[in-house]
Amino acid sequence: MSIPSWRDWLFSVKAFIAAILALFIALSLDLPRPYWAMAAVYVVANPLAGATSSKGLYRALGTLIGACASVILVPLFVNAPELLSVVVALWTGTLLFISMLDRTSRSYVFMLAGYSLPLIALPTVGAPETVFDVAVARSEEIIIGIVCASVVSAVVFPSSVGTVLGQRISSWLDDAGTWADEILRGEGASPATPLKRQKLAADVTGLDFVISQLRYDAGSRDIVRHSRELRGRLLMLLPLFSSLADRLYALKAGGKPLPQELVAVLNEVADWLAQGGRGRADNAADALSEEIEELQQNDLDLGWDDLVRSSALVRLKEIVDLWQDCLTLRDQIMSGQQVGAWRPTFRHRNVVGRSRHYDYALLAFSAGAVVVGIAVACFFWIYSGWVDGAGFVTMAAVACSFFASLDRPAPFITSMFIWCAASLLIACIYIFGILPSISGFEMLVLIFAPPFLVMGLLIPRPQTNMLAMLLAVNGATFIALQDRYTADFASFANSAIAALAGVGFALVWTLLTRPFGSELAAWRLVRAGWTDLAETAAGIRRADHERLSGRILDRLGQLVPRLAGIEDRELKKVDGYADVRLGFNVLMLQRERGHLSSASAASVSEVLIGVSDFYRSRLKAKRAIDPSDELRVSIDQSLEAVAQEKRHSGRASLDALVGLRRALFPHAEPPASWRPPVSDITQPHSIAAE
Repeated sequence: MSIPSWRDWLFSVKAFIAAILALFIALSLDLPRPYWAMAAVYVVANPLAGATSSKGLYRALGTLIGACASVILVPLFVNAPELLSVVVALWTGTLLFISMLDRTSRSYVFMLAGYSLPLIALPTVGAPETVFDVAVARSEEIIIGIVCASVVSAVVFPSSVGTVLGQRISSWLDDAGTWADEILRGEGASPATPLKRQKLAADVTGLDFVISQLRYDAGSRDIVRHSRELRGRLLMLLPLFSSLADRLYALKAGGKPLPQELVAVLNEVADWLAQGGRGRADNAADALSEEIEELQQNDLDLGWDDLVRSSALVRLKEIVDLWQDCLTLRDQIMSGQQVGAWRPTFRHRNVVGRSRHYDYALLAFSAGAVVVGIAVACFFWIYSGWVDGAGFVTMAAVACSFFASLDRPAPFITSMFIWCAASLLIACIYIFGILPSISGFEMLVLIFAPPFLVMGLLIPRPQTNMLAMLLAVNGATFIALQDRYTADFASFANSAIAALAGVGFALVWTLLTRPFGSELAAWRLVRAGWTDLAETAAGIRRADHERLSGRILDRLGQLVPRLAGIEDRELKKVDGYADVRLGFNVLMLQRERGHLSSASAASVSEVLIGVSDFYRSRLKAKRAIDPSDELRVSIDQSLEAVAQEKRHSGRASLDALVGLRRALFPHAEPPASWRPPVSDITQPHSIAAE
């Protein structure tokens, strides 16, 4: 583990100051559970001011929703404990399911509202007349903690979300620029995209959460729209890189050297892209675009190699335009404001959209497992007559909810159990060994500083964030500091056993109900992609480029992290970018075949039927089988038929067929009977022809 930086120390000190301030205010107001205010600070604390504000707002909303539900449901069902248990379980699981559908910071509202009901309602079932007072007190104390955390984060050396987003974008551009340099200079030109390059899609989709926090950052609200524009362009670059690599590979496969003028332009573009995040939006892009356009104007022949070369030039031009847009948007994001009216260089409408892929069945199963688990825990509490059973159920609900979205939650719940035990040990030492010998709030601050400052250092680190936050929150909660010392060892021991038993139950329940790992989720993502492409080729799902590319790349972003941890050889064969390119070409053929002659349209329809059948055969076989020679022959025959078209629509369809053949048969020989088409059209290809 690396040594904490000064930024980590600054965050830890700020969080501790906010926690002590919240505790002081809650004690001054004589609230019944002032430690909730202190714990709330560590729940919402984040190194970024905007992230702290957004999570604070959502925690307040979630708490209020859960409190209102408690006030309504406890009086209604207090005389029917079994029914109340079912209602609590359904409430928690339903809101957990909704939270898993929302990948922004807003999802916290629903998850918190879900497990706030058992936190507030269950401890009051023995005295239902107190539920309103408990709900109000918890809401007040948590809001005090949220306000303190937000104010301290925004006033004391605030860190902007926009600045961090700009830094992450620059880092992504560095990685993408390295890949582009490899492609353009020949080392990375390949018909298949390496897994480490597919990871770029996961890095871009990970920006969604950060972008959702921009509107809560006072210095970054003006660049929310620009950030979304940038995200779409970053994703659009990835299939274009993959397509360009494939075209250059095809041009070199025959052993023929590339024209010197093309090599010169490729090297110039490589030098420009290799700057990555260090690059600047200047006139270099215009100069490169002019050189590429000159090569396009001289590219008049339309044989197989000529079409492939022309396609490579179009991809290259689009990459230059997109990269220029990314640099311009990156600069405005890092400045924290929109500078004048932004005019995109890349003007195609086919930028990757915000469509997402959701595995509703798997998410529902995860939420359903939590529902049944909470219900079982409640029934055990009811029929055992356990006095501290409410703590057992609430900890089980929290542990199950926190990690329900993960493929393998058990290892994380195991860590939670260990650190929960550690926090109980710390609380025991403080309650019975340290607190009895001190007096005064100043001494309280001094003795709390060492452990909470250390825990605060771990919160900014992604690998320890969740567990450090839980350790800090549990530590504050288990100490249960009041305005006067009233500790009782028997009560503490019973509460500790209930808490550990709740987390332990969540662990056992998760192992029983979710024994599978990432392989199941990965295969479901792959099969969903095959279904999407089969339906698109069949004309069942006439989505536009934005929605289709958004879904496919979003699936890729979910798939790549899972592939890194599994050894399934069939899954390792998946190239998500090839699927994006194929989807673009299918959509172009669907759109353009109506403008072709009847014979050409019929040949294109046969190709689309073949593509649909191919992906359906993969779904039936449940593995990545190769396309048949019959489909390749069908594509070649359609190429010859469409080559006779003299209209511009025929050229667009030709481009799409070439891209389709390269996506499905990257290692096949060029069509043996290819005849140059008769055409006077020299317009650039559409971006759909990938």
